[in-house]
Amino acid sequence: RRLANVGGIREAMEALREAGELRLWGAGDGAARRQVQLGQLRQAGILDPAAVSRPSVSNDFRFLTTVVLSTSLLAVAGTWLPGDWGFFVPYLVGGVSFAVLAVGSTAPGLLQAAIARFGVFDADYQERALRHEAAHFLVGYLLGVPVSGYSTDIGREHVDFAEAKLERPIYERALAGEELDALAVIAMAGVAAEGMRFEEVKGQTADLMDLQRLMNRAVPPLPDAQQQGLARWAVFRACTLLRDHAREHEALMAAMARGEPVDACVAAIERAASA
Repeated sequence: RRLANVGGIREAMEALREAGELRLWGAGDGAARRQVQLGQLRQAGILDPAAVSRPSVSNDFRFLTTVVLSTSLLAVAGTWLPGDWGFFVPYLVGGVSFAVLAVGSTAPGLLQAAIARFGVFDADYQERALRHEAAHFLVGYLLGVPVSGYSTDIGREHVDFAEAKLERPIYERALAGEELDALAVIAMAGVAAEGMRFEEVKGQTADLMDLQRLMNRAVPPLPDAQQQGLARWAVFRACTLLRDHAREHEALMAAMARGEPVDACVAAIERAASA
């Protein structure tokens, strides 16, 4: 769901805030970055702080199990084929498992799209995805970063932030100070939302990649220790915003589940804040 015209989003939002129509736009700005320990993430609401940075392997297990079992069954069934087919078919089908394992060992990224599809079989998949993407949307809104669109389609869930506070592409320029901090919090908001609801976090891979892309454009460059510190603080800050605006988060989830356009989602946030 995208806005038809993304130009001048920030100016329009600022004007509506000045007119008193958007009370929460940019209302979460101003928190200073500080050192955060793992224990403080638990206090902020993360059920298992270690799970934030620990990649989930549940989908990998399902994928490999499905490949091995299906190819094994097909290979056994192939032995009943007449003539040479009874030799070549099991041989070729059985090699699929080894090929998948070889690709997974040397270029695991090639399998990620297929592996991610197995997440849809989780009973909590829809809630997890909605909670994750709504958190990106809401935290971006609270920090004054314009949202241009989103998707909740299976396997293509995302929120688009086409413009940052200076209205230039986020990943194509240097970032520093408060803007870097705000974008880091938005990047980790989905992880924070999952971690506050579930013991296992499954959507952190893409979020951590986005965060790394942001930190790679930091000016001055951030050493490893500061990058880790920024990541923890970003999760902590996102938790604080989501906890303080839990009602708005739930209202936004409902609007996104219905496929409402961006402006209607914004209206849902503001209605929940006024309720």
